[in-house]
Amino acid sequence: MSNLRIFAVNRKKISSLHYFNNMCSSKIRASLKRLKLHVLLGRNYSSLPGLMGNDIKSLHSIINPPIAKIRNIGIMAHIDAGKTTTTERILYYSGYTRSLGDVDDGDTVTDFMAQERERGITIQSAAVTFDWKGYRINLIDTPGHVDFTLEVERCLRVLDGAVAVFDASAGVEAQTLTVWRQADKHKVPRICFLNKMDKIGASFNYAVESIREKLKAKPLLLQLPIGEGKAFKGVVDIVSKEKLLWNPNSDDGKDFERKPLLEMSDPKLLKETTEARNALIEQVNLCLLALSLHCRAQAFSSWVADLDDEFADLVLGEFSENFDLLPAEKLQTALRRVTLAQTAVPVLCGSALKNKGVQPLLDAITMYLPSPEERNYEFLQWYKGDLCALAFKVLHDKQRGPLVFMRIYSGMIKPQTAIHNINGNCTERISRLLLPFADQHIEIPLLTAGNIALTVGLKHTATGDTIVSSKSSALAASRRARREGEKKQKENNETERLLLAGVEIPEPVFFCTIEPPSMAKQPDLDHALKCLQREDPSLKVKLDPDSGQTVLCGMGELHIEIIHDRIKREYGLETYLGPLQVAYREAILNSVRATDTLDRTLGDKRHLVTVELEAKPMETASLLPVIEYAASVAGDLSQASREAFENGVHSACLQGPLLGSPVQDVAVTLHSLVIHPGTSTTMISACVSRCLQKALKKADKQILEPLMNLEVTVSRDYLSPVLADLAQRRGNIQEIQSRQDNKVVIGFVPLAETMGYSTVLRTLTSGSATFALELSNYQAMNPQDQSTLLSQRHGLS
Repeated sequence: MSNLRIFAVNRKKISSLHYFNNMCSSKIRASLKRLKLHVLLGRNYSSLPGLMGNDIKSLHSIINPPIAKIRNIGIMAHIDAGKTTTTERILYYSGYTRSLGDVDDGDTVTDFMAQERERGITIQSAAVTFDWKGYRINLIDTPGHVDFTLEVERCLRVLDGAVAVFDASAGVEAQTLTVWRQADKHKVPRICFLNKMDKIGASFNYAVESIREKLKAKPLLLQLPIGEGKAFKGVVDIVSKEKLLWNPNSDDGKDFERKPLLEMSDPKLLKETTEARNALIEQVNLCLLALSLHCRAQAFSSWVADLDDEFADLVLGEFSENFDLLPAEKLQTALRRVTLAQTAVPVLCGSALKNKGVQPLLDAITMYLPSPEERNYEFLQWYKGDLCALAFKVLHDKQRGPLVFMRIYSGMIKPQTAIHNINGNCTERISRLLLPFADQHIEIPLLTAGNIALTVGLKHTATGDTIVSSKSSALAASRRARREGEKKQKENNETERLLLAGVEIPEPVFFCTIEPPSMAKQPDLDHALKCLQREDPSLKVKLDPDSGQTVLCGMGELHIEIIHDRIKREYGLETYLGPLQVAYREAILNSVRATDTLDRTLGDKRHLVTVELEAKPMETASLLPVIEYAASVAGDLSQASREAFENGVHSACLQGPLLGSPVQDVAVTLHSLVIHPGTSTTMISACVSRCLQKALKKADKQILEPLMNLEVTVSRDYLSPVLADLAQRRGNIQEIQSRQDNKVVIGFVPLAETMGYSTVLRTLTSGSATFALELSNYQAMNPQDQSTLLSQRHGLS
């Protein structure tokens, strides 16, 4: 074991982990595996020249190709579909890691947080940069858990393409639908990878059909599996009519052969492939014809429509009698066009864990997903080659300080240069520029448009900020936008148009109090929470005005648990969490009027305000109050008085009269506002807030609770006890589907009833069932449940 310790501390002295493994006895190797989480021996990727083996590439060797050969892609999927394992294989086959990591062993490159390694899940997105066959690929591995859906959202915002990974035995699952919608929202072209073809119960046809039925997408089959489940041994390339077989004696999947399908050796497989290729050509042709019609109807470039017609001419003319003669290159070009237009999605298959099918996936990424210049960004014309970038993620490093991830849309970034933040209206200096490789980075002299950069030195930049080279550059872009007729008439809209669309931050659904071990540690806790908030915008921190306690608001039990654990590990603070509570909301049921007067003398100055307002319920859902002004006062109010009134309304709606929860779906109308000369705007806001709170107390009220979409996958044997348990939790079952040998229960359940559900479900089903939750909406509680909740809150039951 002394040899083991020496290796862990001084790992640079050993050039190859394989050499060490050969020297180890099986007992030492077992000990090594147990100690991985502590000494991080599984980190076998190369980030420094001193760590290179003979066959391992250094990050310094990553090519810097023209923008046409850059791919910015994300890996997205439901939890446990195999995203991180696929990423691990991609890095190994591209030559940037010297051994294959495993999620279960906690030694993958992109899951580098201690919490990720212990739980075997991805918590935060991780970026890696590598090259493959002359292409530079910036890849982001995203989480699959619903609590961390913001991580997926902000990554898809800056990516040009995505790989959707599916469990071939399950097809489309709950979180698959969520990430697919997010990709639709940001118009991201994608390809599908049916993973786990080696798994018992894997079904290629079922998975493809679920993509068609549940995602409403058009799957284009580029591959067929050779065998399923334990019989899976390779894939057939439909485009080239070749079979790819992996050597069963190869441990790492690098050894595979590509053979053409022949009538003599594979008659059945050849017939199946020929039929699939003919169907593929017809599907692609139909998609291109639809695109051509759309282009002409929208008066787009005629040459684009001509390209689509060119393939149709080949299919209907020269090769109409025999599609086999259609060149693979022509089909690949047409497939790329269809994929970029997002009219259909290519489908590939394999098994990342068994090291099969990943190299063809990499080829498909470079062949079918877009380069940065193939994405249409209108704002680029205004910058004329000047720097324009979007900050999409912030990390805190103990040595370097804040690290800001940026997607560069135009221009270039160099170290020791000043940049201007349009959102914050401030100028900062980039001290260093880094190339990301999970938690290891190397310094680089510059980075050009189309890439993802990691910058050091930006103290005020946050997620969603637009970065330009200077304030004058932003003004010049603004003038160009106005000249080209892209602006509205209002002056203040010019800056808004220059801002790149940021990321929508979801509202938290859980909250709890957090306390430091002593009051002396409160500043340290405040600093830790400030840093974590900057990293994770979905984490909200507020101060309870009644108790003075700090309140954590998050997206779920796991989210808050991870934050608590990070505060302990990264900031050395043993904090105490209060009981987890649901973030309810409140609404009123009828219209009420109220009047209030505030008369206060401070020093020799008198502050006198009288306000009359009306609060009424809204039919459409709105988290923020809708503010209106009666005709009698609309013309007489100054801008300062309007702002003071609106501040008072927003302040009052933060705490409702029943539970102190935010009030939503309310419209507030100002009928009268009398202000004594010299009255401060703060006093106006205070009076308005007090008056509105008085009105809310007079109104009939109801509590709104978060309702969750629930999907439970359970075997037939345990279906009855699961349904009985959901009935006790006020669950509403919508349908029960069949998925292979399992049943999928789909329905709604109040969030308050899901606390501890994972433990109960494991007990009921002997650990065989899985479930997924996603926020659906807020729904009014029935009077009996509301009365019970109020009694519990007030300590009466």
